[in-house]
Amino acid sequence: MTMKRIEAVNDFVVKFANVNGSGSASANELFAKSFLRMGIPVSPRNIFPSNIQGLPTWYEVRVTEQGWLGRRGGVDLMVAMNPQTWNQDLKEIEPGGYIFYDNTKPLPASKFRDDVNVIGVPLTEICNENFTDARERQLFKNIVYVGALASLMDIDPGVIAELIGEQYKGKEKLLKPNLNAFQMGWNYASEKLKGMMGLKAKRAYAVGERIFIEGNAAAALGCVYGGATVCAWYPITPSSSLAEAFQKYCSKLRVDKDTGKNRFAIIQAEDELASIGIVIGAGWNGARAFTATSGPGISLMSEFIGLAYFAEIPAVVIDVQRGGPSTGMPTRTQQSDVMKCAYLSHGDTKHVLLFPEDPYECFEFAAKALDLAERLQTPVFLMTDLDIGMNQRLCKPLQWDDARTYDRGKVMTAEMLDAGEEFGRYLDVDGDGIPFRTYPGSHPTKGAYFTRGTSKNSYAVYSEAGPDYLYNMQRLLKKHDFAKTLVPMPLLTASQEPARFGCIYYGSTSPSMQEALAALAEKGIFVNALRVRAFPFQDEIYDFVQSHSKVFVVEQNRDAQLKILLVNEAGINPASLISILHYDGTPITARFIAREISQIVAALNVRPIKKDKAA
Repeated sequence: MTMKRIEAVNDFVVKFANVNGSGSASANELFAKSFLRMGIPVSPRNIFPSNIQGLPTWYEVRVTEQGWLGRRGGVDLMVAMNPQTWNQDLKEIEPGGYIFYDNTKPLPASKFRDDVNVIGVPLTEICNENFTDARERQLFKNIVYVGALASLMDIDPGVIAELIGEQYKGKEKLLKPNLNAFQMGWNYASEKLKGMMGLKAKRAYAVGERIFIEGNAAAALGCVYGGATVCAWYPITPSSSLAEAFQKYCSKLRVDKDTGKNRFAIIQAEDELASIGIVIGAGWNGARAFTATSGPGISLMSEFIGLAYFAEIPAVVIDVQRGGPSTGMPTRTQQSDVMKCAYLSHGDTKHVLLFPEDPYECFEFAAKALDLAERLQTPVFLMTDLDIGMNQRLCKPLQWDDARTYDRGKVMTAEMLDAGEEFGRYLDVDGDGIPFRTYPGSHPTKGAYFTRGTSKNSYAVYSEAGPDYLYNMQRLLKKHDFAKTLVPMPLLTASQEPARFGCIYYGSTSPSMQEALAALAEKGIFVNALRVRAFPFQDEIYDFVQSHSKVFVVEQNRDAQLKILLVNEAGINPASLISILHYDGTPITARFIAREISQIVAALNVRPIKKDKAA
């Protein structure tokens, strides 16, 4: 009896199970990029340990000509290179899928599943025969399996050879042996495994003009173009590569051509509290400044963030979220800091949050955050996460209008002061809650004020009088409300049929959400979807909820943090919201979203509005 097997062209999931420190990362990335070079959209995700070398690591590659960029769920081909995780990895394979492994030492039939196709290549034997150095044998084993997979899946070998050439350009000693190792794997599979793989790559033209970039790199570039000249940070996963990318871009774009001097300052502080203190000091002096951190760093920054909020000093905090609380899961993703960042610090505080969905919006919103921070004279949080920040993603080419000017907000100049303009540092002059500020040294005798975190009147004079405190607190609330007019608007994805149900989602949930909506529609379940892109919430979000009988709120945390904010801040009846929550540390999948919504719709006993259709 011939075993059923999955047959697919340009539509499958491949997962590599490796050991951390084995040198597999570059080989796996090489495999993923080969599809891009063949014009096939790909979405890879690196799942790695937060501890030491030798622990399990995985690399998942979603290949789909349809262009879905979220995780699908399930694995069609498992490249099982780690005996420690064999049983776990075997369970993930779809019925009819494939397991590829090193059969130098063949495994008994009991180690496999009856409904999974087995492909063995003697990787260790091949490397032992051709290389003498132990480390080389380990490293080149990864390239050998890429060669074998390329042959099995009809990946153009010229594409991979080109990628290897680019990776080792100028390193001829490494180039030739890597090409040789690739050829060894290719030859073995071509001669002995022909016809054993039903997953095939076929050249397509579905990538278009899109680029392949990590969210952290895109956000760093957005900070450069957005005018940031100061970055203060303390290393923390998964945000560290953002500050490192800012350093790289500034070294190319922020060095004076005539003098060779840097026109930027990047400071690795002694801790997160110091880093946000430096950012606040720079913002007070008129520089555009930011820090990059994650959840534990946000916790440590709380007191200084409160100072910046109450003293009204611009600052941008890029929070690349991970699982918590405490140390949590440093190398896993979650939308875990929404509530904390919205109200960070003691007392009554409300902060502006931006929720990008991909690297393109990381770039766009990073620059936007710098404008908002100065316009509103307040901390602004860019809420990315590990899934966006540390994984390469296809997105629109980054764009910048050279005619764009920075929004520096209300700044009282020396000329305005000399003209007799009234200056009260915390005086609301036009009803939007935002006062004028001066840069230090703007005028020799006018425009100075005390900056303090304690209560003051509208002229920055220390005061514990109740009316003065109330004035400032109510003005800050008015300013926060005015921010609704400045932050990115929510985006609606309308169902193709009238829909009783709505869905609200945000951030890195977006790619899987779009695919889930299509899958639900195929089942006759139609849902209008609204992607929230910022807090404070605009009235359109309230109106969206009011226009549906029930609204699903899809998010990647345990406590339904966005839902709580919607109830607290948008005046929404909690009975109208249904949470769809995913928080195991892996990026949410389209299958998970579609399954959860389908089950709830069925439980609600929805009657079809048409034959085989449910609104």
